[in-house]
Amino acid sequence: MKNRNLILTFIDVLSSGVALYLAFLIRFEFSIPSMFFDIFLSWLPYFLFFQILVFYFMRMYDRIWRYTSLFDLYAIITAAGVSSGASLISVFLLGVSSAAYPRSVLILYVIFNTLFTIGIRLSVRVYYSHFHKDSILKNLNKKKMLLLVGAGKTGDKLAREILTSGRSQYGIVGFIDDNPDKQNGLLHGKQIFCGLDKLSNLNIQYDEIVITAPSASGDQMRYIVDCCKKTGKPYKTVPGLSEMIDKEITLDVIRDVSFADLLGREEVKLDMHLIKRMLKGKRVLITGAGGSIGSELVKQCITFEPAEMICLDVIEEKIYNLDQTFDNSLSKTIVKTVLANINNKKEIEKVFNENRPHIVFHAAAYKHVPLQELHPWMAVRTNIGGTLNLIELSSKHKVDKFVLVSTDKAVNPVNVMGATKRLAEKLIKSFNDISKTRFMSVRFGNVLGSSGSAIPTFQKQINKGGPITITHPEMTRYFMSIQEASQLILQSGSLGKGGEIFLLEMGKPIKILQMAKDLIRLSGYEPETDIPIVYTGLRPGEKLYEELQLREEKKLSTDHSKIMILKEENKSDYMAWDLFKQNTISLLFSAEELNSFEIQSLLKKLLPTYQPTSFEKNYKNQMLETFQQNKFEA
Repeated sequence: MKNRNLILTFIDVLSSGVALYLAFLIRFEFSIPSMFFDIFLSWLPYFLFFQILVFYFMRMYDRIWRYTSLFDLYAIITAAGVSSGASLISVFLLGVSSAAYPRSVLILYVIFNTLFTIGIRLSVRVYYSHFHKDSILKNLNKKKMLLLVGAGKTGDKLAREILTSGRSQYGIVGFIDDNPDKQNGLLHGKQIFCGLDKLSNLNIQYDEIVITAPSASGDQMRYIVDCCKKTGKPYKTVPGLSEMIDKEITLDVIRDVSFADLLGREEVKLDMHLIKRMLKGKRVLITGAGGSIGSELVKQCITFEPAEMICLDVIEEKIYNLDQTFDNSLSKTIVKTVLANINNKKEIEKVFNENRPHIVFHAAAYKHVPLQELHPWMAVRTNIGGTLNLIELSSKHKVDKFVLVSTDKAVNPVNVMGATKRLAEKLIKSFNDISKTRFMSVRFGNVLGSSGSAIPTFQKQINKGGPITITHPEMTRYFMSIQEASQLILQSGSLGKGGEIFLLEMGKPIKILQMAKDLIRLSGYEPETDIPIVYTGLRPGEKLYEELQLREEKKLSTDHSKIMILKEENKSDYMAWDLFKQNTISLLFSAEELNSFEIQSLLKKLLPTYQPTSFEKNYKNQMLETFQQNKFEA
């Protein structure tokens, strides 16, 4: 580093001296009078000294010349101007100059010195990008040549990353953009060819298409993907904005197009200050930390610098994976992993005693509807009993905020999973009235890609060659990405005062049939032609469509456009905490006895909106579905 800086300093000293001499030479039309040559010699040491001093002070030698950017050019112009001004002041204060000094020399010196300084640095950049052994031009034959769809900010950043990285595996052919004002223009020296409608007819050589439109709507993304498919070339994308909350646009983020991209959810704009005020320096407990939502909550929370993250899960493998994921040496936050069962109050009491959390995010739950219909006692033990343990201990240990992760299946439930989550919401709301801890719930629909959900199941079926099994052609569900859901859970927690049920804006429901067809096409096949779709009938506890709010719940707006508060207008089923807890404990006793029919009866008593099918019927339906599934796989 020292040798490098000495060489760079010598180059700048030489160019500064040449710039000053050239300024005198041009001023006197290439014949400098002896008197003015003496002035040149007397000025030279001061100009060289201040050039070095100012350039070091402004850290010009800390910059890497091969990556010289517009920001660096601005710094060079500033440094050259400051050094020239300082030199001029010094020669006058020290009486080195004569009153008859040529003023135009100073202007010429600033121009030449700036041009030389910029030119030298740009020459280094050009050398490394075009002539060095790792340069782009010398490695074009080895590189995968990309055509970027979108000549906006993201396309610009990605192109710059590719073009400045000599060791990149990618090169750029050019851009595609639907903006007519950009077409036939140049970006980073690469042509913007045409709009998407002419992409399939474009007669140029390239290997792969990269879509750089992270804010595209779902319909726009479908159109882009359709245009890309017509070319017969592989195509990839950069992540949506919700995935990029703590990342830069780099080559590492290029990935395959997923169904989440076709969903086209709008960017989540977070009040980062409010979330940071809630989390920074705090001890945060997340239950179900190894699950889809829980693990994403851990990642999101860490960006807001809590003092400690206590990651609790009952599954050993998930706790081990979390332990391997987070390196405490790379973060200000201490990440602790805890193997514990929320149904065991003594275990959880130990966790609270040892860690004293300020904030609790309760994401642990049983969520698979058909399985819980066959094992209702498990849903009651965990979704109700575990929640009861956590809220009582949170209040006892003076937790500041407790956030329950709920589900749209809690609305007018027809299955035990939804009923237990609705009861958990009511427990939270009721206990908030008698506790100093602020309790709240966050309700939303399905998240894309969670374990055991539709997308990974469909993908496995596609990989096997089909068929894809769907329960009903008209079934719809609400969807959002795991990243968006986690961000909005944090935002809801920061907004909560206690007692709220927050509802996340879910957009329009998606047909499961359309989702299956999209996934088939994204995998390079055609629905029905290559991959058949089979309808199996509704499974135990399933609805054709989900609802987001009860009839008696009224939506109230918050400071965030994607978060609402649900206010119950009819409180006829309100129950004081003592009576509520007594009935809940009776339900938990029934779960310990594995008494399905008493569980169903008590859930109906506690939840008038619960309208289940019989567990006996569910068992028969499950047996029939298992038989049909085995027949398809055979």
